[in-house]
Amino acid sequence: MKQALMKTKYQEILPELKKDLGRKNILALPRIAKVTVNVGLGKFLKEQQRVDEIVQSLEAITGQKPVLTKARKAIAGFKIREGLDVGVKVTLRGKRMWEFLDRFFYATLPRVRDFQGIPVTSVDKSGNCNVGLKEHMIFPEIIPEKVQTVFSMQVTVTTTAENGEQGVALFRRLGFPFRVEE
Repeated sequence: MKQALMKTKYQEILPELKKDLGRKNILALPRIAKVTVNVGLGKFLKEQQRVDEIVQSLEAITGQKPVLTKARKAIAGFKIREGLDVGVKVTLRGKRMWEFLDRFFYATLPRVRDFQGIPVTSVDKSGNCNVGLKEHMIFPEIIPEKVQTVFSMQVTVTTTAENGEQGVALFRRLGFPFRVEE
């Protein structure tokens, strides 16, 4: 059984991260807690066939069954009623999380046309990284000929970092492809 590359890299960077952040205990270092992949249904709300295709695609991408998210309150301007399915999400932890991160950073992001890196501003003040993708077809698991519905998605990497600086330090050490600011 082979271990995920990103998890192996995390275990290798712990001593350097300890020095960078001035910590004595390895358990006090920030780590990746979970990865959430989220798709808003938006214009596909009324079309059940398209929603089913989105659910199947997300399941193929993540290897886990997605959950439909419901609207918490009604918004008349958007024609949304309380309890209506408005999104699809998958939360990955453990082995599936590390495997998804490997595929995402080593196989998927290099396939993005004109990719210049993730902006450092995508790391919030809590140390979590949010990456938005315009289309899901860049994932190797998706066969472009079979796709009828192209949708965008958001990938959120949640950490245990106390602030944004710790999150950026963790992501840089892990080799996240941040954009070079000039």
